[in-house]
Amino acid sequence: MSGPLSHVRVLDLSRVLAGPWATQNLADLGAEVIKVERPGAGDDTRGWGPPWLKDGDGVDTRESAYFLSVNRNKKSITLDISRPEGQRLARELAARCQVLVENYKVGTLARYGLGYEDLRKANPGLVYCSVTGFGQTGPYAPRPGYDFIFQGMGGLMSITGERDGQPGAGPQKVGIAITDVLTGMYASVAILAALTHSERTGEGQYIDCALLDTLVAFNANQIVSYFCSGRLPVRWGNAHPQVVPYEVFATADGHIILAVGNDSQFASFCRVAGCPGLADEPRFRTNSQRIVHRAELIPLIADVMRTRPKQEWIRTLEAANVPCGPINNMKEVFEDPQVQHRGLRVDMPHPQGGSVPVVASPMRLSATPVEYRQAPPLLGQHNDEIYCGLLGQSAEALAQFRADGIV
Repeated sequence: MSGPLSHVRVLDLSRVLAGPWATQNLADLGAEVIKVERPGAGDDTRGWGPPWLKDGDGVDTRESAYFLSVNRNKKSITLDISRPEGQRLARELAARCQVLVENYKVGTLARYGLGYEDLRKANPGLVYCSVTGFGQTGPYAPRPGYDFIFQGMGGLMSITGERDGQPGAGPQKVGIAITDVLTGMYASVAILAALTHSERTGEGQYIDCALLDTLVAFNANQIVSYFCSGRLPVRWGNAHPQVVPYEVFATADGHIILAVGNDSQFASFCRVAGCPGLADEPRFRTNSQRIVHRAELIPLIADVMRTRPKQEWIRTLEAANVPCGPINNMKEVFEDPQVQHRGLRVDMPHPQGGSVPVVASPMRLSATPVEYRQAPPLLGQHNDEIYCGLLGQSAEALAQFRADGIV
């Protein structure tokens, strides 16, 4: 069965993470995504190894795990768009696509005749999405930017990390490039909305996605709490500013997360933990009072939690409908029965032999499910298909493009 976007062709001029994350989402939903890469080098992340994919004989290839994580279901072509002939070919490709995604510095593609205003003349229904650090306007628009910078600049690190006065206190970044991933997700949503508009009206549009905008928006309730109260949010480590107890606790043999979301759950916890009197204490009976008396309550719970091993706690608390969970490493994640049941690891045959492991898309559609059609491509793997098939170039012309370093 065809994917819901099987009628859509995407020209992907993006690299690294934010743009490719968006185009992988579109590819997973069935779109034909043509990834344009630099001749001889490709996407920067192809070289971001080790670790590397191993071939069928267990030998390292030169396909990095980073590149593999975000480029499945795409077709790769090589093209030097800094040269006039490459620009001509890129314009021909854009005229045959419904979507274009790029993450060049502001103004770069316009200098090549590949800006939105240039391409919409031949393709007025084109949805053109630019992903940059600071957006297309404003005093910082020309600046480059990286995820780490935006986690700090956008406020996330000010609320991430251990509380002041605690061991290890200080701002921390999130363990993945969360700004890039979130920007890719927002870009995906914006592209789908613009496609719907284009299909209804024939009118394309320009989408300006900025990493800074995304990270600021991601602060969500913390930002609005500041707007409403005038009080700056602070770091709470693994604790929650408005729910208690809701944090990591040490057990007899490790750590678990205890996430008590309401007063009923707190009463259940106290009962199975052997301290029912805590739930009856006026200081702790309601969440509001538990917030006020957090400093008194948490040490009492910590003492109780240390009395049993983590798996016993998890079994006991789950049976009592008290939200809790382990802190898994990546190996443990994929050993979890629920993760295995949901099929969150997918192994796809790779052109260099063996298979490439990828993480399944979390998008579960009943009528048009995500398909895993093709492993992340080799550099230029689809040159013949796209240039000769889609654009109608002759084999001789393609050979000349190769000789001239255009592809």
